[in-house]
Amino acid sequence: MQIAGGFYPCFLYKFQDMESIEQDGNGAVPESLPPPPPVPPDVVPIKAEPEPAKKKVVRVPMARRGLGSKGQKITLLTNHFKVNVGSVDGYFFHYCVSLSYEDGRPVDGKGVGRKVIDRVQETYSNELDRKDFAYDGEKSLFTVGPLPNNKLEFTVVLEDVTSNRNNGNASPEGPESPNAQDRKRIKRPYQSKTFKVEISFAAKIPMQAIQNALRGQESENSQEALRVLDIILRQHAAKQGCLLVRQSFFQNNPDNFTDIGGGVLGCRGFHSSFRASQGGLSLNIDVSTTMIIRPGPVVDFLLANQNARDPYSLDWTKAKRTLKNLRIQVSPSNQEYKITGLSEQMCKDQLFSLKQRSVKNDNGEAENLEITVYDYFVNHRNIQLRYSADLPCINVGKPKRPTYIPLELCSLVSLQRYTKALTTFQRASLVEKSRQKPQERMTALSSALQRSNYSAEPMLRSCGVSISTNFTQVEGRVLPAPRLKVGNGEDFFPRNGRWNFNNKKLVEPTKIERWAVVNFSARCDTNSLVRDLVRCGDMKGIRIDPPFDVIQESNQNRRCSPVVRVEKMFEEIQSKLPGAPQFLLCLLPDRKNSDLYGPWKKKNLAEFGIVTQCMAPTRVNDQYLTNLLLKINAKLGGLNSMLAIEQTPSIPVVSKVPTIILGMDVSHGSPGQSDIPSIAAVVSSRQWPLISRYRASVRTQSPKLEMIDSLFKRVSDKEDEGIIREVLLDFYTSSGKRKPDQIIIFRDGVSESQFNQVLNIELDQVMEACKFLDENWNPKFVVIVAQKNHHTKFFQQGSPDNVPPGTVIDNKICHPKNNDFYLCAHAGMIGTTRPTHYHVLLDQIGFSADDLQELVHSLSYVYQRSTTAISVVAPICYAHLAASQVGTFIKFEDASETSSSHGGVTAPGAVPVPQLPRLKESVCNSMFFC
Repeated sequence: MQIAGGFYPCFLYKFQDMESIEQDGNGAVPESLPPPPPVPPDVVPIKAEPEPAKKKVVRVPMARRGLGSKGQKITLLTNHFKVNVGSVDGYFFHYCVSLSYEDGRPVDGKGVGRKVIDRVQETYSNELDRKDFAYDGEKSLFTVGPLPNNKLEFTVVLEDVTSNRNNGNASPEGPESPNAQDRKRIKRPYQSKTFKVEISFAAKIPMQAIQNALRGQESENSQEALRVLDIILRQHAAKQGCLLVRQSFFQNNPDNFTDIGGGVLGCRGFHSSFRASQGGLSLNIDVSTTMIIRPGPVVDFLLANQNARDPYSLDWTKAKRTLKNLRIQVSPSNQEYKITGLSEQMCKDQLFSLKQRSVKNDNGEAENLEITVYDYFVNHRNIQLRYSADLPCINVGKPKRPTYIPLELCSLVSLQRYTKALTTFQRASLVEKSRQKPQERMTALSSALQRSNYSAEPMLRSCGVSISTNFTQVEGRVLPAPRLKVGNGEDFFPRNGRWNFNNKKLVEPTKIERWAVVNFSARCDTNSLVRDLVRCGDMKGIRIDPPFDVIQESNQNRRCSPVVRVEKMFEEIQSKLPGAPQFLLCLLPDRKNSDLYGPWKKKNLAEFGIVTQCMAPTRVNDQYLTNLLLKINAKLGGLNSMLAIEQTPSIPVVSKVPTIILGMDVSHGSPGQSDIPSIAAVVSSRQWPLISRYRASVRTQSPKLEMIDSLFKRVSDKEDEGIIREVLLDFYTSSGKRKPDQIIIFRDGVSESQFNQVLNIELDQVMEACKFLDENWNPKFVVIVAQKNHHTKFFQQGSPDNVPPGTVIDNKICHPKNNDFYLCAHAGMIGTTRPTHYHVLLDQIGFSADDLQELVHSLSYVYQRSTTAISVVAPICYAHLAASQVGTFIKFEDASETSSSHGGVTAPGAVPVPQLPRLKESVCNSMFFC
């Protein structure tokens, strides 16, 4: 019997436990081969030439093959402003900057560099040919045209180097610190510092490279030239006293601050960067928000941060971690310092040695007086302290030489970033307070461009750069929504990206037979909840039998740890149920972030293989229960709705030959957490020709590692423990023993600088995994990156509404050469719609622009959890869900408790990565993540 493609025996051969000894046809082990015949005396053996090593092909993102034409045309505006560059013959000159102190120590503090370079420019203007600089604040400096010499050295003196941003090297002992008395004998003011500056030539960048980039001829030079323009924007903002976060700038204006709770403020600013596009060079300006620490008295911030009643009930261990490395201003001198810690004892008990010049010892030296910090400030400095006596002091000194200041004299400086993970409530508050309707956003952007006053920036002027004040007009197309299939063979046409199941049944409803309800002390009438769930299920076509039991948590278990509570509950389940249930409905007491969630999911999925659905029974109505049933139905193997073209099947390209669709994502710990493993998830379609059913594989990897390292993991000649093998075997068994001839990969969360890694590292792993299964198998690949984290927005001219769902843009502001497009698949109900930017890096299948855009659009309509089109393709959304759900299996310390967000981050990969438990066979191919 011939099996298509000779694939199945090969799979079987790899898949079964084979002995390592090869056997002949009769099952006997062949004897070793006879020795080779002797070489005749008159023959000179020819030396075998080594085969030339195959040169590895380096893949680069593909060029655009054409534009799409389907859909209804629509004229839009976008937040890109046209840029003209007058000077194309000149050169940017790149110089390396080296800063050191008088004694040769390198300057490592942030913020001081700009002041030093400004002082160099003021002091040595003539020696520098009066050139303007674009300085990145660290090691790179750019000029238009060359400086007089390739290497220049200067010495400058700065007074008060600690103001604005403390450089970390100036000793922070000001006049109010207990050790300040010793300073008076030093001739020059203590805070002044001498710096040595070395500026040496590094490279020459032709401005012509910008024009080349606009013609699609990208090079290292063109990227560097655009980087210089971006650095000019950063420098322009820095001179206005802004906080810089990459290409976003935040002014110290309380009108831009909004309180989101916990001592954290949302600070609204602007993103501004140059982009090369089909329509020429443009400036992309967008509203941006970052989180900052609430400025003002330190004690007020701590009370808000810990939600404490008064200073005496604060947790000082936590406070010490939160405050470390923050900058404060001290009254009455307004001197600025960086916090290094807190005193061990309270202000009234903390002693230090004060030199008394009036009292000399036998050697004529000043006597030391042991005195408390409180006594010193109140009696020696005559500063009244109202509440600091019984609180720790702020330490701004060095480890071996502390400098203490009473808490109430310290105020946090404005514009200090808060980089810890936000709580659910803070995030919700931030989203609510920072959203803007399209027209509001357009007004804000126009005034931001006006206020920026880029026309006055000398560096931009010397490049001949002028920026239009008009939003760029682009042509979009609105793709029609795909037709959906629901129960009883009914067709359904979504309107405005939405649909509902009122009076409709699910296309493939499941039966819920052996199940139970588990209640972790949630206040709820479980009988009426079960009754309503059965009724709603019946309306949607899901037959739900009465539950075996409702198992209530016993009161004495409530105070146990989450893991113990789950263990005890499972003991109850095992004692009360006749056998393993098919499904467990779990009632949790907290609406968000219940600490029972992770242990509960792990127990069910990894230890028992039981499908489970959690809910917090507050505000339960029929709509809530229907949404809950959509999730339960998908988890148990049903389908809620599907594309009509799936059922026929008539999806262009995909329905013709077996095709697997993969969604890949890596989720990381929050910025301050350097020791939390990253979690990689790969979601894959199953049961071809369907594109609505998926399963997920999830693995841990080194913290902050963006490239997925477990796609192919060869452990022996016959064994591969990678993710891709797992998903291919599932596709094969679920798709009628067919191997996929086409593999379409959607990758989330990578920036443009990582595209080559996706194409040459990740894709190589996928290809290796395929070859390992069958050497003669050559599937075709499509690789598409989806980006949500960008700053392009679209607006309807003269309309207050967002762009309609299905809007696609593949011209003018897209890449001059590469194959990319923007798609707004969803209806933006609040704020301004954020389009997804799709980059087609590779297409070996040969999709037309229309077919590929329609496939991506259709994949926004197969998300089983909701009755709306979603903003990014479903496989990517599922990968995100799977990573975050399985991530809760590993119990991590609370991020805000374990790491200082303002301190250093350890190198990626420095920590051994804990492995995730594997899911049980009964659930590993289910949509458990739904």
